[in-house]
Amino acid sequence: MAFLKPGAVRIAAVCMLALLVTGCSANWGWYVVSPTTKTGMSNLLFLLGGLRYTLLLSFTAILISIVLGLLVALPGLSDNRYLKLFNRTYVEFIRAIPILVMILWVYYGLPQLGDIKIGVFWAGVIALALSDSAFQAEIFRAGIQSIHRGQYEAAQSVSLNYVDTMRFVILPQAIKRILPALGNQLVYMLKMSSLVSVIGMQELTRRANELVVTEYRSLEIYTILVLEYLVLILIVSAGVRWLERRMRADERG
Repeated sequence: MAFLKPGAVRIAAVCMLALLVTGCSANWGWYVVSPTTKTGMSNLLFLLGGLRYTLLLSFTAILISIVLGLLVALPGLSDNRYLKLFNRTYVEFIRAIPILVMILWVYYGLPQLGDIKIGVFWAGVIALALSDSAFQAEIFRAGIQSIHRGQYEAAQSVSLNYVDTMRFVILPQAIKRILPALGNQLVYMLKMSSLVSVIGMQELTRRANELVVTEYRSLEIYTILVLEYLVLILIVSAGVRWLERRMRADERG
């Protein structure tokens, strides 16, 4: 395969997928998701309708987790052992809880702690953001620690306080270094958002499950679901790579 160009490999993969989808079995009912039929088009639109919720859920959760992760990471960089203990305890505790368990606890358990009313969307956002914040904290901690000590000394020489040093000197450099890791976490968040379907969130996976119940065509419907996530994540990954190239170009400029 070494002599094949990447473009040829992609074309071959698409052709193989097309053969798989259109052939192999006369019992396959692709009509349920075929845009050439009224029922198929209606089902496709129903499935794609969950895309808005998947994107909104994932991007809201990732933004909250980035902020929370940064706030958790900073105590881990302190010389104070109690602040470091807080950082270690939070990270290890949150990372030990499976995301599905966190979603169920937030949605079903959190309201029992007080007079709290929480919908499926915000339950999903809170659970995903909490779960991801521990990983974000470690990413930020590693990125900040990778900045040379001379940068801190240079900031002190121009009388910048701790907040301004982090804001104007350290974090801009650290973010450029951790951008690939942040992009990976966004992709991870998009995939993990499918777990929120267990509490009734009308995102991509939930809609696919509901359609399977009515159409009894799990293979065809879940194949479309796989393709939806595949295209979505490829687009997001391409956007992250473009942003990386843009930031590298700005550094050279």
